[in-house]
Amino acid sequence: MEATIQQLQPLALAVLWPFCRIAAAFATAPVFGEAMLPWRLRALISLILALALQPMLPAAPAIDALSLAGIGAIGEQILLGAMIGCVFHLILAVLLLFGSVVSSQMGLSMAAINDPLNGQMSDALSSVMYVLFILLFFCVDGHLLLLNVLARSFTVWPVGSAAFSAQALQQLVFAIGWMFSAALALALPVVFATLVVQIGMGLLNRAAPTLNLFALGFSITTMTGLLLVILLIPALPEHYGRMVSHVLDLYATLASASTTSGSAQS
Repeated sequence: MEATIQQLQPLALAVLWPFCRIAAAFATAPVFGEAMLPWRLRALISLILALALQPMLPAAPAIDALSLAGIGAIGEQILLGAMIGCVFHLILAVLLLFGSVVSSQMGLSMAAINDPLNGQMSDALSSVMYVLFILLFFCVDGHLLLLNVLARSFTVWPVGSAAFSAQALQQLVFAIGWMFSAALALALPVVFATLVVQIGMGLLNRAAPTLNLFALGFSITTMTGLLLVILLIPALPEHYGRMVSHVLDLYATLASASTTSGSAQS
């Protein structure tokens, strides 16, 4: 029995490292990390993928999982997986931020609804953007892209030797700034149009103060915003493709920066 346990220990360690990284990536990635997917199912999928990726993974170092080095390696895999999932989550954050900004401009943010997908309160337009993101995510095989990035990450960042340079961390900070700029670029036409409508209604109210233009102006602003969103939605798949390309370029930049840092240290 003890001999059998000793023979199974290297296999268990070989599965442990990819399991921790994949589970952390699924916990922070869009769609897979939401409340609609139970954590038991995520753990089962992570275990199956960790076993399926074994033939293409590099040989893991002989590290005892119960030692300090093993605990540090587990923490390293969790941080790497969380980083990979968070970068994919930036695209979802762009669309949700776009929906939140446009809803606040149209007045729809006053009516919050319970979103059953993530278990939180959100406005109607943000919920529509989330459903649209899920459709686009699977249309462009986003789940396969995530698995491809996870599989390649074990070659770029091997277990126990991941190197993070200042340039890589700087790229992550720039990616967060890109998220806000991309959301603002999407929402800017709707924000400008609703601002023009509100200024026009304000001037009309100034010219005819006896008219009750508050209720009328609210309806016109909402209808104008919805019309612009309807005109904008057909262009969202093209913007989504550009954002996916930007995220993949960001992964390539992080990988090259880490590889350069690792070669310089060696």
